[in-house]
Amino acid sequence: MKKLRIFLLVLLGAILVVPFLIPVNTTGTMTKEQAAEEIWNGNSHWIELAGHEVHYVEAGDPNSGRLVVLLHGFGVSAYSYKNNLEILSGVGHVIAYDRAAFGFTERPTEWEINPYGTPGQLQVLDKLIERFGEGKEVFVVGHSAGGSIAASYAAENQDKLTGLVLYAPAVLSGGGGPSWLNWIFDIPQLDHLGPLLVSTIATSGLDILYASYFDEALVTQETLAGHTKPLEVAGWEEAFWQFNKAPRDRTIGERLTEITTPTLVITGDTDEIVATADSEKVAQLMGADLVVISQTGHLPNEEKPIEFANAVAQFILGISS
Repeated sequence: MKKLRIFLLVLLGAILVVPFLIPVNTTGTMTKEQAAEEIWNGNSHWIELAGHEVHYVEAGDPNSGRLVVLLHGFGVSAYSYKNNLEILSGVGHVIAYDRAAFGFTERPTEWEINPYGTPGQLQVLDKLIERFGEGKEVFVVGHSAGGSIAASYAAENQDKLTGLVLYAPAVLSGGGGPSWLNWIFDIPQLDHLGPLLVSTIATSGLDILYASYFDEALVTQETLAGHTKPLEVAGWEEAFWQFNKAPRDRTIGERLTEITTPTLVITGDTDEIVATADSEKVAQLMGADLVVISQTGHLPNEEKPIEFANAVAQFILGISS
């Protein structure tokens, strides 16, 4: 019995101490500015919003009476909209920004409101609209998880929006584990190892990218470089871990019918990430217009950039005063 107690004490000590002996280092070697320069060639901008520097690119006339804000989905960045900006610039001032933990936005480790969770992301979007959209018609475009943020914002700020575009919106299934399990992530040993655990997204993320395309041949070396460059920014693993720990709004799927803002839903006809049928159901629940782009997966803005951007532009012009 004494030996068993000793064994259990040693085992407990190992569980408590050993995780802290495992080094957790970032693979990133670049600053956010250095990495952004290689992708955006001087077209990057940063603005202080909600306590951190948010990276964005813009197109169109800043003096336009319309503001179009583009939110990307999980694991990607504003780069996803690179081939849509020219067409969309014809309907207004366009801002595509990187949500916290992605792209070249600052990756804070301290905050008053967690920028990685839904409340913080809604605050960033609101501040962005306040900064660039005063006195303008405002249109918010959200993809996948970014569509969830866009829908949550619309549900709470309908007086600030003229129109809403959701494409492949991840709103009918919240993703992740139940919120009551979040305390597990704050166990010190797990919290220490967290960045190491999530670093596998560097490889598994490519599998998701390919699965997001109907035609994988369209995933060029340039596309891969654009999507993976943020993983060269120092500290990306810690930020990604914080993102996975952060609070989420898992109720937006139940609140879609509250949104009366004119809405367009876009989906690819072969989406395997957010099922095409789910997007069609979202359009039905909201009484929204629906565009289904053929031979396209989860990223119609990348696979069919002209068709996607034209659909968004026509919607905006159709409801604009």
